Amino acid sequence: MAGLATRLCQERAAAAEGLGSCRKALSYLGQDYETLRQKCLQAGTLFKDEEFPACPSALGYQDLGPYSFKTQGVVWKRPTELCDNPQFIVGGATRTDVCQGELGDCWLLAAIASLTLNPDVLHRVVPKAQSFQEDYAGIFHFQFWQYGEWVDVVVDDRLPTKNGELLFVHSEEGNEFWSALLEKAYAKLNGSYEALAGGSTIEGFEDFTGGISESYDLRRAPANLYQIVQKALRAGSLLGCSIDITRASETEAITSLKLVKGHAYSVTGTEEVYYRGRPEKLVRLRNPWGEVEWTGAWSDNAPEWNYIDPKQKQALDKQVDDGEFWMAFSDFQRQFTRLEICNLTPDTLTSNQVNKWDLTMFNGQWIRGSTAGGCQNYPATYWINPQFKIQLDEPDDDHEGSLNEPCCTILVGLMQKNRRRQKRMGEGLLSIGYSLYQLENNRDIHLNRAFFTRNQPVARSETYINLREVSSRIKLPKGEYLIVPSTFEPYKNGEFCLRVFSEKKVKTQSDGFNINTCREMISLLDVSFGCHRL
Repeated sequence: MAGLATRLCQERAAAAEGLGSCRKALSYLGQDYETLRQKCLQAGTLFKDEEFPACPSALGYQDLGPYSFKTQGVVWKRPTELCDNPQFIVGGATRTDVCQGELGDCWLLAAIASLTLNPDVLHRVVPKAQSFQEDYAGIFHFQFWQYGEWVDVVVDDRLPTKNGELLFVHSEEGNEFWSALLEKAYAKLNGSYEALAGGSTIEGFEDFTGGISESYDLRRAPANLYQIVQKALRAGSLLGCSIDITRASETEAITSLKLVKGHAYSVTGTEEVYYRGRPEKLVRLRNPWGEVEWTGAWSDNAPEWNYIDPKQKQALDKQVDDGEFWMAFSDFQRQFTRLEICNLTPDTLTSNQVNKWDLTMFNGQWIRGSTAGGCQNYPATYWINPQFKIQLDEPDDDHEGSLNEPCCTILVGLMQKNRRRQKRMGEGLLSIGYSLYQLENNRDIHLNRAFFTRNQPVARSETYINLREVSSRIKLPKGEYLIVPSTFEPYKNGEFCLRVFSEKKVKTQSDGFNINTCREMISLLDVSFGCHRL
């Protein structure tokens, strides 16, 4: 545990210097982009990334392993070897630059496509001033949010190809390469291309923004969902949707109306039109495949377009098989089952004013035999889980409820760390969740089994599920609360971060330890977690 405490000290010192913020990203694996680029320019060589070499291990370990038929004949080539005039970005980054290849990472590509709708967010992830012409050295860099920190990831531009074509993501423009290089940088961050197979669009959203996500079951959606979507798009939030599958054979099955099950789509726009004298709410979606489009009402060249204002028809009905299409919002709710929204500022969906929320983040570990207690189904061990206290002293400015019991809104997100990198070792996502308990004049360092026998949670995550993050919006009276994050089963090892967004400042305490100095941290060998405020 001393090693963990030392690492927490180093992280705290780096945070104090501003390292890891979106303005001062950390160099991933110690590789500084500008230093490496200048070194190559001075030597007249093109960068070769030794940390993520152009070899079979970068592709994968099983389906994309060295002996898989899918990787036979793969040749790594630089864009300068693939076309005469390679460009980083052609005419601005757009959602049509993101077409899926031979990798099942539609969830990531849907997030990238949504990213192009917000230039400020896009250029945080895809830094400007990169090209294949001026000071080209075969090196590019991208920035991602990872568990509370921004990291700058460099890659060389050797890309996997088959028969002279890019194997994975590509742009409709044959000489444009920013999206393929972004995918490679994200693959490096997660250990391999294969590690990106399968996932939730929320994961990509959060790694591109540092925001926090919410998920809506469209079968139980709120009445004002269309307004929520409109407001989210105006605020620059990222939106994705999908159709749930009930069995593995339905994965990427195409319905009679040309929608793909178990596949991630981007939500890219909304529009209200007058159709035969009444308002009709429309929503625009994009399939990362760049093709296979909805063929129902309001699809490209559908008859509905003939009954609206000709100017609106000309602006909206593109009639191009580019993977993007319109549909009635009512059809959207019937055909799709889940909508995911990543809030760049968590309160933009519920307040007419954008306020800066306070964010507190705790880092922790579940350790077999020490802090991995499992859920409440295991009362003998549940109490040994990490425990975090928060004090809510100030109500929301526009709180709901009676004046005698003002309300405090928080968003709580529990995220497990580094599980994609561990896929190679056969490790999957753990089923995780959390519960909140109200405290009254309790000064115990770590609450014991008796407390949890006597007390029930006042709030909890919806269910234990094997997602990277579970999150929920919770309204609570003022007071002190205990948050207990756990895996479903005990004795499961894992690292996590717990984020608490609140409208007002909160006081926090992790497991009762008041750790003021690095020396004290290192001496507390049973400390398995720490906290810091962003």
